[in-house]
Amino acid sequence: MANTGGRENEESPEMEHWQYRVTLFLVDNCADEWRIAMTWSRCALITAELVICAVHPIPGHYTFRWVTQWAFTHEEREAEADVDIFLSIPMFLRLYLICRVMLLHSKLFTDASSRSIGALNRINFNTRFVMKTLMTICPGTVLLVVTITLWILASWIMHVCERYHDKDNSEILNAMWIVSITFLSIGYGDMVPNTYCGRGVAVITGIMGAGCTALVVAVLATKLELSRAEKHVHNFMMDNQLTKRLKNAAANVLRETWLIYKYTKLVKHSSTRRIRKHQRKFLNAIHKLRKTKMDQRKLADEASTVVDMAKTQNVMFEMISDMHTGKAELEDRVSRLEGRLDQLQTSLDGLPQVMSALMQNAQLLQQQTQLLSSQQYLAPPSPNLIQPTMQDNRFNQLHCLDNDLTTNNHAAMNSRGAGLRLRPLHSLPMQFPSNEEPRRDDTVRAFSIPDVSISKEGNRGP
Repeated sequence: MANTGGRENEESPEMEHWQYRVTLFLVDNCADEWRIAMTWSRCALITAELVICAVHPIPGHYTFRWVTQWAFTHEEREAEADVDIFLSIPMFLRLYLICRVMLLHSKLFTDASSRSIGALNRINFNTRFVMKTLMTICPGTVLLVVTITLWILASWIMHVCERYHDKDNSEILNAMWIVSITFLSIGYGDMVPNTYCGRGVAVITGIMGAGCTALVVAVLATKLELSRAEKHVHNFMMDNQLTKRLKNAAANVLRETWLIYKYTKLVKHSSTRRIRKHQRKFLNAIHKLRKTKMDQRKLADEASTVVDMAKTQNVMFEMISDMHTGKAELEDRVSRLEGRLDQLQTSLDGLPQVMSALMQNAQLLQQQTQLLSSQQYLAPPSPNLIQPTMQDNRFNQLHCLDNDLTTNNHAAMNSRGAGLRLRPLHSLPMQFPSNEEPRRDDTVRAFSIPDVSISKEGNRGP
């Protein structure tokens, strides 16, 4: 009893499969509730699978009366048939489990790396993907296995449907013959099904035969297609042949042109028949030349669509690499330009300080100029007065002005971004009256002050 209870609690393989699929769906979509995964399509598939797996022959022997019409005479015939006929034929729908086995035992499905790559590219590993892969790897073997399997199944179903009414069609070999001529769309008509069940099998067989024939044609076309290397060689050979034809056609055009000119202009007694003959050859050569050029264009178009894909890819790769290189150079130039702009901004920020220093120097220079111009109105010096004392005082004043200019110059040099320098007083050229000469040639360190006579009362005299 314990074992019986354990078997009752065990789930069927079909339900375990759907349970795993629902679990994987929940994991992939980060869901917690299993009802989210139960869509209408998934519920319909689960129900259909349960119904197909529930169909099986009923224990016992049950018969029914089966009435049908003869194919040629339309005569009604009756027979006692087993109920298992309508229960055993739907059991062939369980063949979908073979596709599931192929999927679960496929290397693409069991390999973790393949599953990861498929998940990254959003490819669902299902039966359709596995069948496409097998058709790509070994199409001939897959088509042969599918065709033989369908042929045997259709023959057995035809035998089961016809064995109660027609003794000839009840034999398995005759049933296979009917299926074969129907599968290949021949239809000799020597043997035909008499029951509606057999006729339905014949219709389904014809549809499967048309589909398999189309697949066979597609596979043969793929097998007979040239590979990439073979296409390279074929295009090269055809190009050489067309080049030779083009040269021959051009040579024939030139030859016939010369002969026409010769027999028309150079020969004294020209023959009209010969000239027409060469004119026909001239037109034929032109026609061959045009046809050869057209063939070359067609070959170039085919080569550009099939062979030049690798060249196009290389050209695109070179263009992209050049674009990356130009981008890097442009970024470098922009960065250097930004650095120069920063330096210019720094210099502009320090410009007010430089201008203020220049204004101070200008004021000092103006004071110095006024001091020098005031000497023109003084009286001639007297040798008996205290001239050295006055000259020393004025020299001290000029020396102080010179020191102020030097101090302002150092302040401007130390300011941020100062691009200008103020020349000190001792390096500036000075203007003197016409009746006075400087002690130096170009610059004046100390000015020669004219003698000024000062009285004892402190008044200046002329």
